[in-house]
Amino acid sequence: MDVLSNILSSVDPVQLVLVWFAVLGAAVLRSFTGFGFGLAAVPVFALFMPPTQAVVLSACLAFTISVLSLRTYWGVYPLRPLLPMLTMALLGTALGVFLLGHLQVRQFQLWVGIAVIATCVVLTRYHPRQRSVSKPVDGAAGLLSGVLNGAFSIPGPPVVIYAMVTETDPARSRSLLMTFFLFSALLALVFYAAAGFFVPATPWLFAMALPAILLGDRLGYWLFTRYGTRFYRRVALLLLFAVGLAVIARSLL
Repeated sequence: MDVLSNILSSVDPVQLVLVWFAVLGAAVLRSFTGFGFGLAAVPVFALFMPPTQAVVLSACLAFTISVLSLRTYWGVYPLRPLLPMLTMALLGTALGVFLLGHLQVRQFQLWVGIAVIATCVVLTRYHPRQRSVSKPVDGAAGLLSGVLNGAFSIPGPPVVIYAMVTETDPARSRSLLMTFFLFSALLALVFYAAAGFFVPATPWLFAMALPAILLGDRLGYWLFTRYGTRFYRRVALLLLFAVGLAVIARSLL
């Protein structure tokens, strides 16, 4: 109880409300598009938490909701084609966790944001078609996603781009992303634990945020079943572009 008292006394109630709604919005985005939880949640967490604590909380919540919503996406996209990406994501996550403790974060964020926006500009003029890609491309997407996963708990952009380039069916694309991120969150938690990033406050903050993520997941899935076919690609691109701008702004402030 002393830990909980210390948390509540050190965090402004307005900040807790802000975090709660950030988790709610991030969960809606993740459930609707298949990605976006860490991208939306981590910057808000970082307003009053150390970076390591912010990414740990995000990964805990992302993994939990991935497990609880498993029935909505598991099996729609087969697991076997994801194995090369997941293998490289394992290596990338280990590298990302190392970078989290040693790299100048602002400079890294700046280039990540520029790359995301440049990719969005290209994809606005590109219409995906069903096609296979080579294993090196799979591996590169997995490696880059893993680095972002370990360093910032935002594995989305490389795999989102991969999904949008290779999948025309929103349901398969969403399943591809959610399946990949299930394992990404698990990898992140393993490496964060090994690096000693977990702190006593994490379980309490997780418990506070859990109702918001459960509600957001249900709302996002309802929106996807109702509007996903028509608006999936548009929403995904707008979200990526907004995230790119947000990451650049954060690196410069």
